[in-house]
Amino acid sequence: MKSQVAALPVRLNKRNRVEVLLVTSRGSGRWLPPKGSEMDGKSRRKAAEIEAREEAGVCGCMADRPIGRYAFAGKAAYRVILYPMFVETVLKRWKEGGERKRRWFTLKKAARVVHERELQRIILSLQSEPTVRRLLRAHG
Repeated sequence: MKSQVAALPVRLNKRNRVEVLLVTSRGSGRWLPPKGSEMDGKSRRKAAEIEAREEAGVCGCMADRPIGRYAFAGKAAYRVILYPMFVETVLKRWKEGGERKRRWFTLKKAARVVHERELQRIILSLQSEPTVRRLLRAHG
């Protein structure tokens, strides 16, 4: 199974609830975190940060460690390593802006729109993740 990296852009909304940003895939239009292949000479964390900027048009602080892994079946089978990104900037124009939609979702709604069960579980786990909330407040 091949390996990919992904960023899960997160923020606190006006009601102090965690939201995640998902993008549509270019092929099927499915909602996913921004993800891609590992990059030579870049750490997995840095590669996930680059994918978030290119695919979702967001910049921010990447967590040092992944929050989980999930299986993804696209043109091939992948094991995706997922890093949370605490969004600081949402760009108006970005590299793949003409190719993808992006949308902020509540955790429950995000878990309903993604297809991968492991990814659903990771997203829902953020409801009770004190570290994520603490880091969001520090960067918000």
